[in-house]
Formats: sequence, C-alpha cells, structure tokens
Amino acid sequence: MKLHTYDIDKKYATSVAYFSMEFAIDQALKIYSGGLGFLAGSHMRSVYDLQQNVVGVGMLWSFAYYDQTRNEDRTLKPMYTRKFYSFLEELPIKVVIKINHQDVRIKAFLLRPEIFGSAPMILLSTDTDENDYLSRAITHRLYDGDEKTRIAQEIVLGIGGTKVLEAINHKVDIYHMNEGHALPLVYELYSRFNDIKELRKHVVFTTHTPEAAGNEVHNIQVLHDMGFFAGNSLNTVRNISGYEHDDNFSLTVGALRSAKRSNAVSKIHGIVSQDMWKDIEGKCEIISITNAQNKKYWTDKPLLRALDEHEDYELVARKKHLKKKLFEEVADQTGKLFDPEILTIVWARRFAEYKRPGLLKYDFDRFIGLIENTKKPVQIIWAGKPYPTDYGAMDIFNELVHLGHRYKNIAILVGYELALSKLMKQGSDIWLNTPRITREASGTSGMTASMNGSIHFSINDGWHPEFAKDGKNAFTIPEVDYKLSSAEQDKQDNKNMMDILENTIIPIYYDKPEEWVKIMKSAMKEIVPEFDSGRMANEYYVEMFDYKA
Repeated sequence: MKLHTYDIDKKYATSVAYFSMEFAIDQALKIYSGGLGFLAGSHMRSVYDLQQNVVGVGMLWSFAYYDQTRNEDRTLKPMYTRKFYSFLEELPIKVVIKINHQDVRIKAFLLRPEIFGSAPMILLSTDTDENDYLSRAITHRLYDGDEKTRIAQEIVLGIGGTKVLEAINHKVDIYHMNEGHALPLVYELYSRFNDIKELRKHVVFTTHTPEAAGNEVHNIQVLHDMGFFAGNSLNTVRNISGYEHDDNFSLTVGALRSAKRSNAVSKIHGIVSQDMWKDIEGKCEIISITNAQNKKYWTDKPLLRALDEHEDYELVARKKHLKKKLFEEVADQTGKLFDPEILTIVWARRFAEYKRPGLLKYDFDRFIGLIENTKKPVQIIWAGKPYPTDYGAMDIFNELVHLGHRYKNIAILVGYELALSKLMKQGSDIWLNTPRITREASGTSGMTASMNGSIHFSINDGWHPEFAKDGKNAFTIPEVDYKLSSAEQDKQDNKNMMDILENTIIPIYYDKPEEWVKIMKSAMKEIVPEFDSGRMANEYYVEMFDYKA
C-alpha cells in the first residue's frame, strides 16, 4: 500500500517508522497531551516539508487525554468526551495480537499527508465491537493511570503497529522509538532476526526526560504475562535485554540495549542522560539532537513579513493585534479585559511540580507588589493541563484560579491545546519558563514563542542555553546549585527571577521601547534555522536513521 502522496527526496530514501504514544498534528486531532506530542507533531510536519520517507505510528485515543473544563467555582474539571474524525480512513486489514493471553483485534486508520501537511500517519485502535470492553478500553485514554492498561497500550503501539505495517506490506528499514513506550516492537521483530546484533541495526531510540514518569519500570514477570515480550520466553528476554537477575524492568534501559544509537533532546540533557545511565552495560551510544518546532505551522505570517521588511512600526502594530486576539480569549473565558499596551507574561505548559507553575508567587508579598503596580503594570496568564490524577498539580492550578478571582490582571485559562498554545505564543510579551535546573530535558514552548516575538525568560536549562544571549534575544534566570534542597532552589530562583523582572524587563518594556523591539527582532531572527524542526528532521536522518553502528 502506498502511504506517501509526495515524491520522496532521494537523500531521505531510508524508510522509517516513527512510533510515538502521542502526536500533536492539528487542533482537530486530539491524540496528544503535551510536549512529547508537540515535538512529534512538528517532526511529522517537517517530514512532509522535506519529503522524507517516514510514516508516523501512533494511537487513536477514543477520549483523548482529557477535555479541560471547569467546575461551578471555576476550578479544574477533567471531562471525557468521545471523539470522531471523518478525515481518517480505516484500512482494510485485520490484525490480532495477544494481550494477557487474550486475542485483541486492532483497527488501523490512515491520516493522509495532504490533510494537515504531515507525514502519513497510521493510528491504532482497539475500540471495536469485535473486542470485549476491557480490550476496547485499552485505547480509550492516553496515559491511563492503571498500570496494566498502560502496559497494554504499549503492546498495542509496539507489536500492533509493527504487525499493521507488515499487513499493508510497508517496508521499514528503521524503527524509531520516541520514548520507551514502543519497546515491545523489539521483541516482535526479534522473531524475524533471531539475532539481537542484527536487530539493533534497525532500531533507534529517543529519550525525552530524566523524570521517573518518562522512564517506566515494571516487574518483568508482569510484562511477560501481559504479552509485552511478544511470546518470547523469559530466558530469551533476559538474554537480549541484559536482565539476567533483575526483575525490575526499565523500558528506557531495554531500549538503550536494543538500539543501534539513541539521542537525548538537548546538549544539557545529553550530559544528564549519559550520567544517569553510565552504569548500564550493553547500552548504545547516547548523542544529543536538540528538539525543535515547525516554524511554518507556529509563526504568524504578517509578523514575519514585518520583520523581513524591517518595518518596526508594522511589527509593533501586528504584535498588539495578536495580543488583542489573545485577550479576546481571556475575556471569553474569564470576563476580564486585558490591555494590549501592558506587559503580558505567560506561563503555559504541562502543569507538573518540577516545572514550578507557582514559582512567580513564591514570595507572595513581592508578587502582590508586582500585580498591584499601576505605574508599570503587568498582566499574567497561566495555562496548562495537569495529569488528571496528579492532585498536587491540580491543587496548584486551582490555587491560581482562586487567586485570579481577586485581581483583574491575572487570568487562568483552560483548554491548553494546539490552538490556544499558538494564540498565547503569538499574543504574549514574555514567555516564562521555571523548571528546576537539570530537570527540563529540552522544553520547546519557548522556541515557538520566540518565533513570534515573545521573549523567552527562563531558567538556564534545556534548550535555552543553546540559544539565549541574556538581554539580547532572551532573559536568563541564573542557575543555582541543583544539589540544594528544593525549598532553597525555589527561594533563590524566585529572588533572581523577580530581580530581573523588576530591574530589567519591566523598565526596558516601558522606558526603552526601541530596545524592547530590538530584543524581539533578535529572538525572531536567531531562533531559526537552529530551532526550526527542518534542521532536526534532517539531523535525525544523518545522525540516527542512516548511521552505521
């Protein structure tokens, strides 16, 4: 079956299957949760732009991650609504896999490249009348909180995805695991090669985070009983995965031992990853390929035109127009009327404790002083989706909601998906990023903000040190010792952040508008081509897919 409706560029002829649990391709296709999906979506768009021989393999989530709505008191309420997509084509094939000793039937759907300008995408679903309810529920919700359901999802992605590609006679040279979720594909392929050294020539792996949630560990016997290892005996699995005695099976370690090469997603993350896994015998080399985002999708074209034509007046006028568009959404959701003349700070990404969404208000008295300053005012917007059962993160979100009731210049928005993310990046002045040092593997939201003249104000972690020239194209919160306690890091980072806000950022915005515009322009010019996903998609071919181990 021919999947590509475009002519493949000869330098990208190697056939690649890119496996990922989530892809943020378009607002209309809700099969993603956050940064991993945004990154994979941009990669698939650049595959299309560069005419690469890549097909994406993912999951068709019946109820998505969740719909972010509100309770009566405006606090966060996760909702699950069944999704339907008329633009997907069901493939005329039948694939059956074993999960927990039961036959599970998989339906496969095709997203053609021309629909959204992406690589062709194959999306897998078990939500079919041929399956019982438990089997159908496997593909109901992205990152289901139940351990066995999560394992079943990984089996569907890895084994099911591999079998679907074979069923449609699509030749694959390289299997790319975007995170360890697709690891079962290795054990499915082992029956074809019967030689782990030969198999490794066809597998690459990307590790995206040092966080435990992104480096799953399960009991090896549970995985075996569930069918994770594609029918291979435990002795065989222990042999090829290096788990001869340990029963705590790490998906990341399994992937590192099964790939010809792996990559971290920033230079700093490369150092962190090499240190994290330095004691793992038999692992492949870990290199760095810094994440990037698709400029063509994310940027406001009139804003870029004003930049290219060196029309500062038009640039400023367009930016104010984009702020007004964002503020229409603020008014619609909150009933607050924001002013496009006022400095607008946005914190928006997945709500997780280590990303510290509440750091801005750590010194509460100082924060209130910032909020109540009428001479040089600020407006602050928060948005992002906590994991629906991460009650600590949900509490932080709701604290901000209650705080927002008291101040007309604070807004907390719901529905942080592709459309709102684009609106916020185009309509903000400052894009604030506050993770604890060393824990942000890459972070990509600030890249697309910078493309739209929103100045990145960040802890010096992830991709930021590779781009930032403090005070020239970004603002940098100086790094503190990561070995300090979390409380001490928060205290020092908050002080440094507030000092820069009060003494540098706010004065430049109000007192030196020409300098502000100069910084905006530098950010927009210097973010490309290094942080456009065209560079990244090319680098994956050179450094991973076509690499000879």
